[in-house]
Amino acid sequence: MTTDITTDVLSHQTVSLRSGVTLAVSHTAGKPPALVFLHGGLGNRYNWRAQYEFAQSQGWEALNYDLAGHGDSSAYRRYSIGRHRRDLERLLRHFKIAAPVLCCHSYGVPIGLEWSQRHPVKGLVLVAGGTHDLAPWWEIPLMKALEWGGRHLFHWPWLQKATKVLSSQHEHPTIERFLTESPVPTAASPYEALKIFWGYNFFSRRRRQRLDIPVLVISGGQDSMFSKAMGEALAAVFPKGEHLHFPDAGHLMIAEYPEVVNEAIAAFISRL
Repeated sequence: MTTDITTDVLSHQTVSLRSGVTLAVSHTAGKPPALVFLHGGLGNRYNWRAQYEFAQSQGWEALNYDLAGHGDSSAYRRYSIGRHRRDLERLLRHFKIAAPVLCCHSYGVPIGLEWSQRHPVKGLVLVAGGTHDLAPWWEIPLMKALEWGGRHLFHWPWLQKATKVLSSQHEHPTIERFLTESPVPTAASPYEALKIFWGYNFFSRRRRQRLDIPVLVISGGQDSMFSKAMGEALAAVFPKGEHLHFPDAGHLMIAEYPEVVNEAIAAFISRL
């Protein structure tokens, strides 16, 4: 009798990058350009499932991982965007990836922007995240309350279920899986990691170089954290920037409208 065992494409390998830091990584070999996925705050590599599976179906090389302090990766003793950037540099060197297309969601966008200032990039796909004013007024007090102890309440399944309902009103099966694979964290490290983004401003110091590379910015009309105006302003920063706005999409559009986002990424890559 033959047993058919299907391995999840996001099953991870552990990559040790430096003392005390190991990252949970999913990697698929393939043709260039390599797509590298960066998730946002409180997230994990599963956030990009629909796009990772799409990249695999197109035969592209794909790399997806949990940022330090998130998912199955180890935590930092102290967080900074610079540390995330340097670990991304080591990770791409480990897999011999040069000039990738960075796909960044939410707080993953600052990491992608900072990395692109120092390394060759084929293009940037920036979804629901920007250069400054990233935290809405309610986020900081809420996240501090969760870090101080409120996060432990999410050990209760009914509260996780209630949070899913509030996170998105879409009924696409992808969003249901997204929310199941990305429950509200009960560990402290993801909340500690958020703080480095609250005061981030891409323009706060002199940029080393102009990012004269193709950039696709995607925003959603139902996103309370990243507006259409913010998307337009972000795209305008780059000489080769373009902006796509989906009026019905929210902050989790990569799971709410996976086919639309995948088509946008494919069209973007075809123009590179």
